[in-house]
Amino acid sequence: MIPCLDVRAGRVVKGVNFEGLRDAGDPLELARRYADEGADELVVLDVSATLEERSAALDTVERVRAVLDIPLCVGGGVDGPERAAQLLGAGADKVAINSAAVADPQRIAELSARFGAQCTVLSIDAARADDRWLVRTRSGTAESGLDAVAWAVRGVELGAGELLVTSIDRDGTRSGFDLDLIRAINAATTVPVIASGGARTPKDFADAFAAGATGALAASIFHDGDTRLGDLRRDLIASGVGLRPLAEPTTAQPGGAA
Repeated sequence: MIPCLDVRAGRVVKGVNFEGLRDAGDPLELARRYADEGADELVVLDVSATLEERSAALDTVERVRAVLDIPLCVGGGVDGPERAAQLLGAGADKVAINSAAVADPQRIAELSARFGAQCTVLSIDAARADDRWLVRTRSGTAESGLDAVAWAVRGVELGAGELLVTSIDRDGTRSGFDLDLIRAINAATTVPVIASGGARTPKDFADAFAAGATGALAASIFHDGDTRLGDLRRDLIASGVGLRPLAEPTTAQPGGAA
């Protein structure tokens, strides 16, 4: 269960199909809330970093890291090992690379060789084109011509230890994950696949896991208060999905023992 904070100019934003971005809150407040509600991991994506030819804002990463005790993945403007090192130094546990990897696939190998596959996440933004999906870069504004499934396979061969797969068609629509896309990439690769784009109901998450995703990412349903992450987790566990249960709060005992 992975909330995502899309960040621009120090604020969390959210749109539909990567367009029409609106303000959704303060990243520090949302990160703290989601950690308290039982998130397994948090993803922070600086959505304007590549377009502005810079790395994700380090001060935002540092502030978010200070309130988390769960893994943190950061992406946005990662163009090689040096920028990745800055993000890891600011508190990220993993870095996600997208546009720069498409421009030069060896960037994936460089990151994996220096920091390990466990730190190297290939982020794939894909849009359906007839019976396949094509990769887009630069926050969805540029066509690459790459087949998303073939690109996922190539990325894993180069050293990516995880795939963050976002359906641009489903992003922000709350119409459910693109299960065909998840199944296709999961069947073709051997690393964890994180499903992103379209989540709304507990069934959407359960379907994503059944399709082969090892993690499911969502944003607007949490930001807008449609559901609380803890309630969603309890609903999924009750339906038989094998998730980590929420920890029970510690109750102080007489005499100061806990």
